[in-house]
Amino acid sequence: MSEQDSLDDFEQVGIPDRDKPPFVKLPDPETMFALRAMRFAALAPGHQLEPYLNFLAGLSRAQDELVRDISAPPLPSLDQLRPRARNGMPVLPREELADAPETYAALDKLLTRASLLDMPDAARAALEQAFTADKDARRVMVAAVLSDAVPVEEVAAHVFVAAALQVVAALRAARLPEQLPQPVSDGVCPCCGGPPVSSAVMSFGTVENARYIQCAQCATRWNHVRVKCVSCGSTKGIAYQVIEGVADTIKAETCDECRTYVKILYHSKDAELDPVADDVASLGLDLLVAEAGWKRAGVNPFLLGY
Repeated sequence: MSEQDSLDDFEQVGIPDRDKPPFVKLPDPETMFALRAMRFAALAPGHQLEPYLNFLAGLSRAQDELVRDISAPPLPSLDQLRPRARNGMPVLPREELADAPETYAALDKLLTRASLLDMPDAARAALEQAFTADKDARRVMVAAVLSDAVPVEEVAAHVFVAAALQVVAALRAARLPEQLPQPVSDGVCPCCGGPPVSSAVMSFGTVENARYIQCAQCATRWNHVRVKCVSCGSTKGIAYQVIEGVADTIKAETCDECRTYVKILYHSKDAELDPVADDVASLGLDLLVAEAGWKRAGVNPFLLGY
């Protein structure tokens, strides 16, 4: 039976409410960064990107420490949040973080922790650039990350800013009522409006093989139909690209309608997969798909330089 046949059966027969995947799975910042650090460290030995993966393992550990050392920006009241959800808007627009004092306190603390990490000279110079940036310059850097408009020549310095923002955004989203966020549009996080980093097919409780997209900013996951483009919503011309001879736990879902792709991770085949770490470690798949003419729809701040 083809994957499309399975999808049609899944949708037409009907599913008991207890087996329906919840629309949103909120992030768990208390554990996610520590688990990601372990995954980066496990992927590093013998990898072509070994030094970089080891650096990102250290940066993820710094993010994990930051979780317990900062305060998240306060949430708007439910009276403010509900109309946003009802009107198909992100309930916690990420742009709001640019004005939050907690964002800059988090950045200060992350930069201090990052200074203790082993890193290449180029990364050390980028860290120094972020360290010495004045208040206005840091605000510009934060705005660039939040709008996915990082200058190519300054990618390395913005990696540290993005790492701090991931922690702040995840802490904020984690405090939402899980039933509140509602669909916004294809490829847009219902919590913060951020883009996807990757997607995953996963099972939990009584739910089997449900597909979730993960936000690159706040790490919220939202349910998305399988065999459907994350970018444009098309179900035509969807294909799955893999590197020949490599385990098919990670594929690139390509769309011939809009010529974009997003990676899809199969947790049923490997429960250790991480949406950010394994996205970085599978850079070879990005290069292969880009060479064939597709553009990446997902955003990973740790891959902006590639």
